[in-house]
Amino acid sequence: MAKKVVGYIKLQVPAGKANPSPPIGPALGQRGLNIMEFCKAFNAQTQSYEVGTPLPVVITAYGDRTFSFILKLPPVSHFLKQAAKIAKGSGTTGRGATVGQVTMAQVREIAEKKMKDLNADNVDAASMMIVGSARSMGLEVVQ
Repeated sequence: MAKKVVGYIKLQVPAGKANPSPPIGPALGQRGLNIMEFCKAFNAQTQSYEVGTPLPVVITAYGDRTFSFILKLPPVSHFLKQAAKIAKGSGTTGRGATVGQVTMAQVREIAEKKMKDLNADNVDAASMMIVGSARSMGLEVVQ
């Protein structure tokens, strides 16, 4: 018989840096889940990523106070910041102030990586979504 799902918890946790402090501790604690067990399992599973890379995680909480989790790929903004070699996006988006630039080749490469997490039928449509994200971050997209 399948376990009864009591809820889902969506968090964004830096790779290799899961600890019981907020936001992880309170989110898991209110469902009665073992916080340290999650932290150990998450840190072990994210060893292949660069430490500190933000990773979205979906935790499924079951009625018997157990859990399972699914790791997603890092957000598009993380890949765009790496490609443009910047620390953060523009604070004045849409006012002509650009903080860096990315090429269409870089955008397409990011689209191919993120394809399974995006809501797009093909790589070209995913590329256009990423171009929009780049512009909203204050990045210029060049050929």
